[in-house]
Parts: sequence; C-alpha cells; structure tokens
Amino acid sequence: MTSPTFDELLTRAEGLVTRGRRSILGIVGAPAAGKTTLARGLADALGNRAVVVGMDGFHLAQVELQRLGRTDRKGAPDTFDAFGYVSLLRRIKETKETVYAPLFRREIEEPIAGAVCVPPEVPLVITEGNYLLVDEEPWSDVPGLLEEVWFLKPDEQERIERLVNRHRRYGRTLVEAKGRALGSDQRNADLIETTASRADLVLENLPLQNFVI
Repeated sequence: MTSPTFDELLTRAEGLVTRGRRSILGIVGAPAAGKTTLARGLADALGNRAVVVGMDGFHLAQVELQRLGRTDRKGAPDTFDAFGYVSLLRRIKETKETVYAPLFRREIEEPIAGAVCVPPEVPLVITEGNYLLVDEEPWSDVPGLLEEVWFLKPDEQERIERLVNRHRRYGRTLVEAKGRALGSDQRNADLIETTASRADLVLENLPLQNFVI
C-alpha cells in the first residue's frame, strides 16, 4: 500500500476548510505514532485557517492522579478528563465565541489551562489524541463531533523507538524509558489499535520527516 503524500493529505484537509462552516478533523494513533507531527504540519500549511487542539491537554494533573492512585498508569483512558474533552469539542463545534483550550507540557508533565486560542473565524480545528475512537462513554461521543478521523499506523518498531527516545528526552533513564514504552504505554497502544476500523482513513507508514514544513 502506498502512503498518501503530504500534499494529498493537505488537499483532503483543505476540503474540510471550504465547507462553509467549522469542521473538526481528528487524528488518532498509539503513543509516538506521529499524530502531533502530522497535525502541526497540516496546521502550518493551512496558516490562519487551522488550529491544533490536543486531547493531551485533558490529562489529569499529577496531584489528582496521586489521589486516585493512577500515577503509574498515566496515559490510560481513565487518566484524562474525557467529559471535559468532549465538552470542549462541542463548544468548538457549536459556539461563535473564542474558545480557549488546554495544552499538555511534557517538560513538566502537566496540562496548562487556556493555552490554545481557537478564534471563531478559524474554519478547521485539528484535534489529535489516542482515544478518539474508543467505543465507551464518554469517548464514544467524540466521532459524532468530527467530520473525519485519520488513524496513523507506523512501523511498530520505529514507533517504539521514537517513544523510548521521547521518554529519555524528558528525563527518564534508558531502563525507565523502555519500561514505560513496553509497559503501560504498550497496553494503551494495544487498546488504541482495536479502534482503527472505525477511522475514515488509515495511514500506514507515513514518512513523518516529510510532514514538517
């Protein structure tokens, strides 16, 4: 199977821009699948016609994960404010005012409220995350708010290598990074993989180096 080029995906995204009303494009995949790279590449190419809102902004804060006893499972579906994410997508879809979305900062492992501005005149919002296609409430409400969902399926070994490198960049030792990538992250990845059949477009082995402009 031949992967689409960046220009082909950009053309498809531009089709959502010209619908005459706000559209939301979802990009989903396992950790380190390339969701952020693709989303930002598209948004950069579209300029002021698009903005990226990540699901990761709805990570529960560390203090709440500690209270719930879920710190070691950070990244699992129940470590997010899923209802908050769905509510934000609904606001983005339906309201006319400026919406402010949170942003997850990996260097501090915490979400920052009000960090992403979504002006009312922006026709396309690109949202990327792991659980956009999970068939359990409240995640199951997400697809109905999106015009399209694209699922990224990179080479598995390359994805794991990128994930280990990411963990190391943010302070984990090699042993810790591999333990996280092959442990809780892999359990999440296995769940995400089961949702691929619900996507509008499955993108295999995209050359991510070509998606940064």
